[in-house]
Amino acid sequence: MLPGGYSAVLQAKSVDEFRDEVVRFTRQLGFETFTAMTVVDHAIGQSDFITVENPPTGYAEASHNPGSYRRDPVMQHCKRQSVPIIWDRETYSSQGLVDLWEEQATFGYHTGIAMALHLPEGRHFLLGVDRDRPLPGDTAELQRVVADLQLFAVHAQDAALRLMLPAAQQPDRPALTPRELEALRWTMDGKTAWEVGAILGISERTAVLHVNNAMHKLGCVNKHQAVLKALRLGLIH
Repeated sequence: MLPGGYSAVLQAKSVDEFRDEVVRFTRQLGFETFTAMTVVDHAIGQSDFITVENPPTGYAEASHNPGSYRRDPVMQHCKRQSVPIIWDRETYSSQGLVDLWEEQATFGYHTGIAMALHLPEGRHFLLGVDRDRPLPGDTAELQRVVADLQLFAVHAQDAALRLMLPAAQQPDRPALTPRELEALRWTMDGKTAWEVGAILGISERTAVLHVNNAMHKLGCVNKHQAVLKALRLGLIH
């Protein structure tokens, strides 16, 4: 997976763009379908579920059974842990739930990898990829696939929270000045403070001041962290 693929999903400007980037990642990784689910807990037993996925025709109607989610071993694993789970028929049959696997397998869900990120303030992000053929038999290759999924999930969850949560549930977006934003944009492109100053027609010292002010407002300890956070918040693209 090329690094650009990770930053592309981070910069998605709409849910459709987000879906397109996750589909692209899923296929590059060698899978056909995905599920990206954002969960926000409000109280005991009360949560919002926002899902973006690309199921095959007919799957959503056939699997519309809330009870199945409560029984599904993959969902239960992701509900409690952040460690990725590699699942197949044995995952279900070992718990006497082969009927659930067979229902999914009819639509091509034979095996896959899923993981969840459990975030502060009762927010969660689940990402799973699935396919109808066995996973790589080579351990090193399988570990690479899992690592790619984990890294992509970190970027995807930022975009999912930004694009899918209501405004009232969005994280605070610091008010950066136009100059501070410009300085961050050029810093993102790898420009030094001297180069940023030359581009913007200001001194190197002033360019450094703009970047430092942006870092302070974003609560970051260095310019690279500030650029990443500004991307996550949609302040720069």
